[in-house]
Order: sequence, then structure tokens, then C-alpha cells
Amino acid sequence: MKENHFRASFKDLRQNLNVNTVSAGLVAAIFGCTGPALIIIGGATSGGLTYAETISWIFAVYFFSGLLGIFLSLKYRQPISGAHSIAGAVLVAGSLTHFSLNEAIGAYLVAHILVIILGASGLIDKVMKWIPVPIVMGMIVGVMIRFTTDMITSVTVAPILAGSAILVFLISSRFLKKVPPVLTALVVAVVLAVLMGEFKFQSVQDSFVLPQLMMPAFSLDAIVSIGIPLALLIICTENAQATGVLMAQGYKPPNSGMAVYGSIVGLIGSFFGAHAINIAGPMTAICSAKEVGKKEVRYAASVANGFFFSTFGLFAAFVVPLVIAMPSVIVTVIAGLAMLGVLINSLKTAFSDSKFQMGAFFALTIGMSGVNFFNIGAPLWAIVGSLFVSFLVETDHFAARVKADKVRAKKVETTA
Repeated sequence: MKENHFRASFKDLRQNLNVNTVSAGLVAAIFGCTGPALIIIGGATSGGLTYAETISWIFAVYFFSGLLGIFLSLKYRQPISGAHSIAGAVLVAGSLTHFSLNEAIGAYLVAHILVIILGASGLIDKVMKWIPVPIVMGMIVGVMIRFTTDMITSVTVAPILAGSAILVFLISSRFLKKVPPVLTALVVAVVLAVLMGEFKFQSVQDSFVLPQLMMPAFSLDAIVSIGIPLALLIICTENAQATGVLMAQGYKPPNSGMAVYGSIVGLIGSFFGAHAINIAGPMTAICSAKEVGKKEVRYAASVANGFFFSTFGLFAAFVVPLVIAMPSVIVTVIAGLAMLGVLINSLKTAFSDSKFQMGAFFALTIGMSGVNFFNIGAPLWAIVGSLFVSFLVETDHFAARVKADKVRAKKVETTA
């Protein structure tokens, strides 16, 4: 049945690849291949990696995460985009000054094995289903609202470039119904940047750099410092964001499948230097937006995103200089515009119900704070903190939920 589902999605892919889905996949790819790639380059430089090792790292995280996104999107017919953990890249960048690359790779492998075990046990799926939806939605808004606030502040940095992109997006949304407004904003921003001489091109690589196969070395210190925090980041930060985004758009995310398949691919990528392969919250948000099209065709956007990611990884040596040349303000503005639909839907879901409102509010504020404890970012603490608040002041809401679940279960038994 699942195989037929995969085949059906692949068969329908050609007709579902249109200007809306492809442009959404392209915007998601531009977002994922710019800032995050620069973080890896900076981390590799500070960690003393060679140019070949750096390109291999970039190849691995983008090529394999692209393949993951294509596979999961076709398998589940949902806009599930693969990527690497940005927070994980920052964690690894700081750790490479203390551990060798081989020891880091050993820690990556342990991290992915832990995620596979937890995913296969069904524990991740059970936990995500148990957490109240308003709290998850509050966390999504809190964590991702920075994309829109950064979009606004970018107007002060580059008024013409950022302001024009936002204005074109709004006009396009009003008058050009058949053209994705994010695409028109992107085109105008790039054209303006070229005309204004904002692209700063450096030397372009003229030879293909082959990915390097790297062997792991296992160190207890590296596993404790890198492996365990990385596993927590994948589950509680990266995949949790994507789960919330998909729920906000009316999907039933395959939490266990995302964890298991993501880390199986991650195990392979680790041997080429990839620190983490997981599901991407922001890119999934861009590809799952209502503007992309009907709910059942949006998976094609993540397929397109996966294709662009894999291509970027394959030709990393050639395209990285182009990424460095692109004005960061374009990425900031376009990412903010692409997030609008998801944030609006998440806000509606978080605060339209009378239950768990205090928890949802704390999830939003903790997510916005960007707090980081023990190398674990705000998404996990937003969930943990808001659950604590709800248990303290909204105990009756949990009791009502349990009662409703029991009634629902009885109805199912009676129907059966």
C-alpha cells in the first residue's frame, strides 16, 4: 500500500510541478543554501578544516538532505523538506577546536543511531501527539517570528532593496493571483541588486572537488559534547519545528518516519562529513504554505526543494562563491515573506481555542526569547516551559482532554 502511495505520488509529480510549487521549492532552497552554508564555511575555517573537507561537508549535508526530502515527500505525499541543523552546525563549529574531525564524525554516527532507536520505538510519535496543539503552534510562532521581524529591520539596512521586495509582494498578492507573490518579490529583488551592484563576486572554482570519505574515531568526550546534544537538537528542535508547521497546515506528520529515515540518511552522510540530516522547519514552512496550491499537491514543492538542494551539494565547489556574493538582505526579506502564511495560520490555531491559552502564550514568548541551555535551543524549552505552566494553571484542560479522548475511543469501539 505504501509502495503504491509512493508510486502514485511519483506518477502525479509531473502535473503537480507548476510555477507555484517549483518557485516555492526554489525560494526554500535559496533560504537553505545561503545563510546556513555560510555558517558551515565559517565553522570549517575556525575548526582548521581543509578546503576539500569543507566542500565535502557542504556536499554531504545538502546532497543527502535533498534526497531525503524527495523520498519523504513522495512517500507520505506531504511537503517534508530535508536539511541540516543550523544549531548543530554552530555546535560542531565550536567543538572542532577541541576534537578532530574523525572524532566528530564518530559522534555524528552515535547521534543518528540514538535518533533511529527513539524513532523506531514510537516514543517520538507518542510524545508529539500528547503535547497540546496550541502549545506546539505557539512554539512555532515564537521560534519563526524572527524571520518576519528581521524582514522589517532589513528595510533600515537596505531601504530600496528590501522595501521594493515587500511592496512588490503586496501588490502581487492583490493583483497577480496566478503568480506566486514570493517569486515576483525575489525576481525584483535580484534584478535591483544586480543593477545596484550589490552582488560581490569573488574567485569562482573551475575544477570539480570530489567528496571525501572519512572514517570515524570514537571518543567518549566527543560523544558527550557533540553526539548527545546533536541527537536532542534533531528531535526536539529541527523535527519538532517541522512537525508543528505540518500540523498548522492540516497534515498528520509521520514523526517516527521522519526521525528514522532522516537519521538513516544521516548515517550515510556522516561518512562524508555531514553533521546532521533532519527535517527542515523553515523550508517545510515555505513549501507547505497555502499560496503553494492545494494541500494534496504541495508535496511537489518539497520535491523541487530537494532537487535544488542535491544539485547545490553536488556542485558545491562552483556555487558556493555565488552564495557568498548574494546580498544577505535578499535572503532575509524573501524568507520573511515566505513565512507569513504559516505564521498567520499558527497564530489562529494557537489562540482560537479557549484551552491551553496560557501554555500557548508562554510557548510563544519562550520561543521568541531564543534562550539556549546546555546547547539546546528555544524550541525544546518553549515546549517544556509551556507544559510546566499548563500543568500548573490549566490542569482542568488536561483532564477535559483525557475525558474527550476516552469518549472518542468508545465511539470508535462502538462503530467497530
